[in-house]
Amino acid sequence: MIPDLRSKIERLISLYEREKQRADLLAAELAASRSEIADKKQQITELKSQIDHYKLAGAFTGTEDVQASRERLNKLIRDIDKCIKLLSD
Repeated sequence: MIPDLRSKIERLISLYEREKQRADLLAAELAASRSEIADKKQQITELKSQIDHYKLAGAFTGTEDVQASRERLNKLIRDIDKCIKLLSD
């Protein structure tokens, strides 16, 4: 009876250790997945910001040419800076 009880306890301990390892592995995978999700959310936010900038540039220039849009925006910013400087003098 005692040897039988001892073997059952050893089996239970073995099963417990195996499930604990499995739980640890799943916890690590979950942490990695959460980190990846956070990275992807950040990337989505940055891409949405870029899209907004391109839309704004296109709205000012009326063209799809990104380089021309940037140049036009830079010129507008320089003109605004000049106006501000004239107002502050």
